[in-house]
Amino acid sequence: MFDMMPDSITNDMALYMLIGGVIRIIIWIFFALTLYRTLKLVKKDNQCILPSQAWFVALPIFNIYWNFEVVKRLTDSLNNEFYDRKVEVEEKPTQKWGLIFAWTFLLTNIPLPPFVLIIISILHLVYFITYWVKVNEYKTLLRMHVEHYGKDFIAENKDEN
Repeated sequence: MFDMMPDSITNDMALYMLIGGVIRIIIWIFFALTLYRTLKLVKKDNQCILPSQAWFVALPIFNIYWNFEVVKRLTDSLNNEFYDRKVEVEEKPTQKWGLIFAWTFLLTNIPLPPFVLIIISILHLVYFITYWVKVNEYKTLLRMHVEHYGKDFIAENKDEN
């Protein structure tokens, strides 16, 4: 299996790279699961992305582009849902952290000098975790609201009477 590797890369190094790649894909699958579960809580009318499309973030190479789409569409979906439910949250929830995460991921996939890649990779890891935590916080808030009021709840504007 490792016969096609350059001589400078040992079989042990190739095995570690393979294990690292598998672990990375597993992490992306769990991240996609969080996105999927968040989008399942959003009413269909407010969804700007289908929950099933969240799984595309686990596809290597394609996710370089798809991260930007997920950030934009998830932000819009959450914004629409919280507006309909009259839940006060920051405008464009998760967008700031998501865009930084997407840009740093893009930069980690560009061949740059190693010291620059190390710095960008550390930043990417920090913003990836931050974005994931923010999405999970909004998922929890939305789930609590759905459990209390129901999925089809739309807040009435009392000023219209």
